[in-house]
Amino acid sequence: MRRGGEDAEALMFVTDPADFLAAFSAERFPTRAAPTARAAFLVAPAAAGLARESAEDNRYMELASAFDPECAARQHAALARALGDDVPVVTFPGDPEAPDGLFPNNVFATTRGCLIVGRMRHRVRRREAERADIRGFFRDAMGYRVLDLSHGDFVAELTGSLVIDRARGIGYCGLSERCDLAGARAMHEAFGLRLTFCFELAAGEYHTNVVFALLAGRLAVLAADGFRDPAVPAAIASAYRGHAIALSIAQKQAFAGNAIALTPARAWLSARASAALEPAQRSAIERNGFVLADVELDEIEKAGGSLRCCVAEIF
Repeated sequence: MRRGGEDAEALMFVTDPADFLAAFSAERFPTRAAPTARAAFLVAPAAAGLARESAEDNRYMELASAFDPECAARQHAALARALGDDVPVVTFPGDPEAPDGLFPNNVFATTRGCLIVGRMRHRVRRREAERADIRGFFRDAMGYRVLDLSHGDFVAELTGSLVIDRARGIGYCGLSERCDLAGARAMHEAFGLRLTFCFELAAGEYHTNVVFALLAGRLAVLAADGFRDPAVPAAIASAYRGHAIALSIAQKQAFAGNAIALTPARAWLSARASAALEPAQRSAIERNGFVLADVELDEIEKAGGSLRCCVAEIF
């Protein structure tokens, strides 16, 4: 398997918080790449309902609530327009047979010149990985090579399970039903990461990007109860020298950990997530150089994901 990284230097994969802190330093891992994407792509919602198969391990889904597909489509279109103020945004049509397709970042991700296709746990999501139009867009229109993990003997749900400090080439991978250790190692290699810190999520958590966001490689947003070992979020906060925001359980449930920065100057959350933040947390985001922006996504959030889940970054 070829790596998506820039060179063939020795790569490190650690699973212990102490080993991570021993490895991490600004001197050893200086900023050497752009911290944010140059474009993004979305997949429009098209299904009439939610993916019940996904609810087996996604406790954030609201199956008991009525789902309004027209409202979801309007909110998604508004999201694409809003993000377009920061970077070029491409929206692919949705597939009515793929209800979770509006969360493409679990299935598709990029490094410079490479499209990575993930290995999904649920059958309902594996059909997304076979989409010829998305593969063809990157291969034929963008000139990207395709690194296909979709038939591997592991589970690897890309930037749902893996939060990446793109500037330093460091990955943070949470193990759950949606990513196993072999999948974490496959992603470490596929993304060409210089260091990956792999850890277990708390029972009941499905994706790392619901409990942890790293904004432009300089501000960590962490829900400590989402990690099995509390030493893990403490180590991450320490690595970023205290440039971290701690979320409560209620804020995590409101998707306040599902944030993204598409430029170094603005952070995006859903309106529900933004409203859950305390004034001191909002001030901390601003002190770290971000304007906080939000989009109403309550209908989409019934599917168990929020704003960051909707965005596949193009590097």
